[in-house]
Amino acid sequence: MKIIKAGMTLVLSVLTSTMLATAVQAAEGPGTKTADSYRFGGVPKVVHPWFDKVNEGAQQAAAAIKAQTGTEVKIQYSAPQSASVSEQNQIIERAIATRPDGLIIDLLDPNGNRSVLRDASSQGIPVTLFDSSNPEGMNLTTVGSDFCEQARMAANRLVELLDGEGQVAIMMGVPTAPNHAERARCARDVFESTKGIEVVATGVDNDDINTAQQQASAIMQANPGIDGWVASDAAGPVGIGQAIKEAGKTGKVKLVGLDDLNQMLALIREGVADSSSASRPTMQGYWAVINMWQHATGAVTPDHIDTGNVMITPDNIDSYNKQ
Repeated sequence: MKIIKAGMTLVLSVLTSTMLATAVQAAEGPGTKTADSYRFGGVPKVVHPWFDKVNEGAQQAAAAIKAQTGTEVKIQYSAPQSASVSEQNQIIERAIATRPDGLIIDLLDPNGNRSVLRDASSQGIPVTLFDSSNPEGMNLTTVGSDFCEQARMAANRLVELLDGEGQVAIMMGVPTAPNHAERARCARDVFESTKGIEVVATGVDNDDINTAQQQASAIMQANPGIDGWVASDAAGPVGIGQAIKEAGKTGKVKLVGLDDLNQMLALIREGVADSSSASRPTMQGYWAVINMWQHATGAVTPDHIDTGNVMITPDNIDSYNKQ
């Protein structure tokens, strides 16, 4: 009996040691680092109501983390006054100098922003990109929708509205911005693959509503036969809609917009725009912060978080606006 008891004691001792070791390993595993607070910097492309929605989502995520874990999360949001790469880089550099726990950035120009991203990396400051693409050779987590899918949704809907025939125009945002350039390319691909559709003009608004309105007015005066528009940025379709109203062409020139600014939703309700392909900016801000927080805890984070696209129409606009 003594031998049996001794053997059982040894087994229990080994099991206890193993369980304790496993518990220690689990406590020190991915995602187990803790802190009383985190501070993340948020830098969008420009001062813009679309990015206000991103910031709103970021603040919602901060509140959710606080509610679930008790950890304070502060978002320091700083937007360039204009779509200037140098201005954005200066803001990012100032943010890096404050030693934040992470940065959330929408790149104006992957090549032009590369140096500040490397600077952040060299100082051990993690970066999550939203509504943007990685510069070549970098592998940062990106949060956002499929740019090409969003553009195809809008372009295909316009083709359907025009029964496959007509003259169309595309409004670019910031030409160096990867999401804007990709959307314009994919929309053009849809139009060029449709025999009866002709792209007669492309405007550049630099993500500014007033510029988009001026560009759209000039393009429609130079091309009075234009039947429809799509855009590559959120400001573009709002300016186009205003130009259509000014020209008295509501119902005559079809507009399929982009994203879900309040002005865009109003244009749909007024019948100036048929619809809009939206990329859910609030969700992008929310999941960018969640990803940054997970990274700060030592968790393994994904390469990409797809927040999806949705087509807003008169049939679903009320339900969408409540999301």
